[in-house]
Amino acid sequence: MDQGNLYDMRKDYGVRELREEDVNPNPYDQFEEWFKQAVKTEGSEANAFTLSTIGEDGMPEGRVVLLKFYGEDGFTFYTNYNSRKANDIESNPKAAMTFYWRTKEQQVRIKGIVSKVDPIISDEYYKERPLGSRIGAWASPQSQIIPNRSFLEEQYKEFEDKFNSSVEIPRPEYWGGYLIDPTRIEFWQGRSSRLHDRIVYEKDGDIWKTYRLAP
Repeated sequence: MDQGNLYDMRKDYGVRELREEDVNPNPYDQFEEWFKQAVKTEGSEANAFTLSTIGEDGMPEGRVVLLKFYGEDGFTFYTNYNSRKANDIESNPKAAMTFYWRTKEQQVRIKGIVSKVDPIISDEYYKERPLGSRIGAWASPQSQIIPNRSFLEEQYKEFEDKFNSSVEIPRPEYWGGYLIDPTRIEFWQGRSSRLHDRIVYEKDGDIWKTYRLAP
């Protein structure tokens, strides 16, 4: 293969199909069905998704984060409120999520409005995190320029010593959850000859309308 030439890298999909009569009228129930199946085949990272935001410069930004809760209220992830993604959300509270589950040949695209979750909910989740992750939330000035790796490790050691005798490590005020309240959810199923199935749920007031898109 010539350098940079990826013409021959291809895969013909064909694990399953997605028909209108098979999808759940509730997109959250449909997501749960697909997600539970993905967990069985993708393992512990089935909850990884690409979060896309719009920066202050008008350019799109994408990064992989982890889904931590989903339900009728929306989809929740956690981060540093001083991070670049948080700054993007502050200036433009619209975002998109993209899940891709390779083994199932499935993709879910979600777009909606973002808001911070209640601090009490963030507190509850923070307490459930592993000790190292809780200390890491204090140690990392996320998205800020740092001189080297040693700086980060020294910060971690400093907070590790600080909280060594603490019964409970408090959640940093600058760290917490975001909730994406979806306005549109698309379920994509890979099919042969690139004739993929695409079923969309779009919110109209309190009602979800569904339709099919050409691939």
